[in-house]
Amino acid sequence: MKIYTKTGDKGSTVLYGGERVSKSNIRVGAYGTVDEANSCIGLIRSFNKDQDIDDSLANIQNTLFDLGADLATPYSAKSRENIVEIDEDDVLRLEKSIDSLEIGIEPLRRFILPGGNSASSAAHMARTITRRAEREVVALAASEEINDYCIKYLNRLSDYLFVLARALNKRAAIKEDEWQLKSRKA
Repeated sequence: MKIYTKTGDKGSTVLYGGERVSKSNIRVGAYGTVDEANSCIGLIRSFNKDQDIDDSLANIQNTLFDLGADLATPYSAKSRENIVEIDEDDVLRLEKSIDSLEIGIEPLRRFILPGGNSASSAAHMARTITRRAEREVVALAASEEINDYCIKYLNRLSDYLFVLARALNKRAAIKEDEWQLKSRKA
């Protein structure tokens, strides 16, 4: 099978279920940004050296494919019966991972600057992409029925990625840079 089909050459794509929509459709944008976040998580994995984190990230990547399929399938489509919907267990799994990563990390006193080593910097980038995906899914939910757990999962995922960035820096003994508020002179 060839990777190119030429069916999208005029700016449209097919949702799971058969409906053809513009590639600028808000639903396509939402699951496209989820895919972008997933790719950035792959980047984290390429820099990461800890097996426990890699296992967690691999699980998240697989879940993001499920989430993308969930978003790509309108509620009216008969094909919804063929997808695995995001659910409360997915959200709880992320919460458990966050709790585990937070052990031994200093509580935040100030905002920190995104950065550190390559893995933690990629985690911060994935976090911001995930936040954008969340905003796009919220916008989609304002106009179409979606699975509410998609929003909850993305919200929790961005929290996870923030804590992951901090944990990766801690494990690498990299000091976090705190935001320095400039003083205002009159």
